[in-house]
Amino acid sequence: MSERRVTSRDVAQRAGVSQSTVSYVLNHTPGQSISAATQARVLQAAEELGYTPSAAARALRSGSTGVVVGVLADAPLGPVVVQVLEAFGQVLESQGYSVVFQRRRGRSLDEMLRALAPVALAQFAAFAPDELGAARQRGIPVVGVSVDGTGGNVVRIPQERVGEIQAAHLLDRGHTRLGYAASAHPLAVVLMRGRLAGVRSLCAARGLPAPVVVDVPLYPDAATRAVRRLRDREEPVTAAVAYDDEVALALLAGAHGAGVRVPEDLAVVGVDDVPLARLALPPITTVRVHTGDTGTGLARHLLRLLQPELGLPEPDDEPSIDLVTRAST
Repeated sequence: MSERRVTSRDVAQRAGVSQSTVSYVLNHTPGQSISAATQARVLQAAEELGYTPSAAARALRSGSTGVVVGVLADAPLGPVVVQVLEAFGQVLESQGYSVVFQRRRGRSLDEMLRALAPVALAQFAAFAPDELGAARQRGIPVVGVSVDGTGGNVVRIPQERVGEIQAAHLLDRGHTRLGYAASAHPLAVVLMRGRLAGVRSLCAARGLPAPVVVDVPLYPDAATRAVRRLRDREEPVTAAVAYDDEVALALLAGAHGAGVRVPEDLAVVGVDDVPLARLALPPITTVRVHTGDTGTGLARHLLRLLQPELGLPEPDDEPSIDLVTRAST
């Protein structure tokens, strides 16, 4: 069982003052005649107890409507995820809410709700649908993003469609033997499962062999070996679908090390449209997921629950996805 959160009442008891005095001291409330000795006792008690004002209390004191907590999965935050979070926060903060992002770090949802006391919850692939009962029992509105395209959340990013767009671009250019450059990162498996399924299904629909799948670590020598595994075959792979733009960049480095020309010998397509993809040699063709749509749409779904009087229209439940064609294909 987790330790009980230290409250302002605990600080007041330790310092021998009222809770209102604790509030005045810790919030530097003007117009109060509190002696220096009393202020020192309150500050010392707060420090000894490790007291931190809750995010909800800070939000109410600042005049905002309340705190919205975004719970993040225990996974790396890439540039695409950061864009989603920024768009989400901007919409809600413009309406007076305070947005706090927290890693799950193995905690139960009930623990997080007790500690943060949010008015609403947005979960970014951190909890399975059956784990959200604690919020609903408390009457806390919940919205979520499904990064693998499954249901149970108000916004979905269909990863199979991402893979299909990548593969269709290469197949439409006449390639008949595709490879799939997989991420070696263990936390990439959720997104990669859907993207690879999209590539496989499109190859099957067109009567072509399944893609050759190789891991591509983000090191030049390992990437060179991966490119050779794709090329040194009875029927060489002529086009590679990369898990994301980082893996696509590794493929370019590996192709250079293996003496393979891009796109003449091996075409490469990535995902995410990160800035470095435009600066690569050659610039990388990539699939762009409009992440601003994801964050904005999720925030608008939440506002419809929190403030129905705003009369907001129902947002789209999927972001726009398109192909950015460059010289790597």
